[in-house]
Amino acid sequence: MKINSYLMFNGNCEAAFKFYEQCLGGKITMMMTHKEAPSAENVSPEWHDKIMHACLDLGDRLLMGSDCPPGYFETPQGFYVQISVPDPAKADDIFHALAENGKVKMPIAQTFWSVRFGMLIDQFGTP
Repeated sequence: MKINSYLMFNGNCEAAFKFYEQCLGGKITMMMTHKEAPSAENVSPEWHDKIMHACLDLGDRLLMGSDCPPGYFETPQGFYVQISVPDPAKADDIFHALAENGKVKMPIAQTFWSVRFGMLIDQFGTP
């Protein structure tokens, strides 16, 4: 069994996934807007360019997401997306890239349980 994260955004999913692709590597394999969907005529025109479904292929895991319709978005809380990187230097690089314009909750460092561990909320509000 594999568990993949599905993130909801307040209208900035496309920018977030391009940022994650740059920081994490991998490849965006899907970035479907509402106007590309079969039900586009049922979506208000101001939402046609918002993301209905995005997928970033990271090898053995997927990161997926979409823009949340107005009135339904809730600020993420109660979780963190966990990223495992075997190389400490690479972990540092990824952490600092994701922290750009975000908020570091715990600086990345060696701990008694891990060679590298840190916590942040990125510029898109994802913990």
